[in-house]
Amino acid sequence: MEPRSHLIPGKPSVLGTGVRRIVAPNAGLMTGPGTNTYLLGRGEITVLDPGPDDARHLQAIMDAADGVIRWIVVTHTHRDHSPLAAVLAERTGAPLIGGSPPNDGRQDETFRPDHLPRDGERLQLGGIVLTAIHTPGHASNCVCYLLDDERLLFTGDHVLEGVSPVILPPDGDMAAYMGSLQKLAAYEFERIAPGHGGVMQRGKRVISLLRAHRVAREDKVVGKLMHGAATLDQLTPAVYDDVPQERHAWARLTLEAHLIKLARDGRVIESAGSWRLSGV
Repeated sequence: MEPRSHLIPGKPSVLGTGVRRIVAPNAGLMTGPGTNTYLLGRGEITVLDPGPDDARHLQAIMDAADGVIRWIVVTHTHRDHSPLAAVLAERTGAPLIGGSPPNDGRQDETFRPDHLPRDGERLQLGGIVLTAIHTPGHASNCVCYLLDDERLLFTGDHVLEGVSPVILPPDGDMAAYMGSLQKLAAYEFERIAPGHGGVMQRGKRVISLLRAHRVAREDKVVGKLMHGAATLDQLTPAVYDDVPQERHAWARLTLEAHLIKLARDGRVIESAGSWRLSGV
């Protein structure tokens, strides 16, 4: 685990050849130490996940860029990751690369991409190459980016340090999320640079453990429903009895995503807000 002293807002950290991280000053329950912004390349700079529209963070990015900012890339358009992109693009003239914001009321509507990366597309950005990997689940427009030369995978909120990401239905989709985890396992990387928290070593193992965690949580949902039908409000404290209560409002969203997946799989049925096992 990376030391917390490396995650001080505004203080650049070197993560590899031509790879720097700047943490935004938006620490909180769901953002951890703050949103990670990454500066990639030398001379011609790519900014990945500019973060929230914050003047202090904008200045920190400009100060840390040891060259011309030529490209701005985002992993997804939740409001802690992309709002500064429009401001930074206006300041630098750099084009915006990423997925368009879905219409679910939770997105940064100011993000209007100049380029929508294709799944598997190799983006030649000056002296670096990023491979775009579509990974829907946390949000439908999530894209992870692989920096081959460093065997470093930038995951946004698809994979986080120490916690599993919230899946936000209806745009967030648990079946898609599980499929995206499986998809990432086919790529060659060693480290994971997440949207919040420190860099994770042994990235393939991290992905495997995260998928196992989601399967175990799903099994727990089914186990609780074996005792009878229940509403989301009744299931949340039972299924997430290992999670602090202040996080239960967010856990409830992920639980709903699990139940929607289980319903599509034919394992549970919902009626008038109550969920039960199918065939019971």
